[in-house]
Amino acid sequence: MDLERTSRIETIDNWPPYNIAKTSDDDYRITMAVAGFWQAELTLTQEQNMLVVSGQKTGDDEGDDKSQYLHRGIAGRAFQRRFELADHVKVVGAALVNGLLTIDLKREIPEEMKPRKIEVAADTTLPKGAMKQIEGEKKAA
Repeated sequence: MDLERTSRIETIDNWPPYNIAKTSDDDYRITMAVAGFWQAELTLTQEQNMLVVSGQKTGDDEGDDKSQYLHRGIAGRAFQRRFELADHVKVVGAALVNGLLTIDLKREIPEEMKPRKIEVAADTTLPKGAMKQIEGEKKAA
């Protein structure tokens, strides 16, 4: 799957950090650490074989108490991360819990593309007169 190849490619910008896990034969999960972002500040878009995850802070997040930061270690910069998906992989769900965005993916191969077993019929011999000749008789020269 292309997601597996993506995880081996080194990129200059590695923020936000993420994991890719194969949870079953046809199921995958991307987990991204997006601490400091609200659900409304995250956007997921799938177009054909590309999944784009982006985050954009909507404004001042100083909070209701108007606190002044002495140290600000939780990154709040905008980001965009792209994942190339294999054919027939679809996003089936996403959730933001405790600063982790989990994106569930499923590979759904159409029935007509799945391998199918062809039964071999037993004892289908033709009567001797019904045999078909594949090659013509060879004549000696």
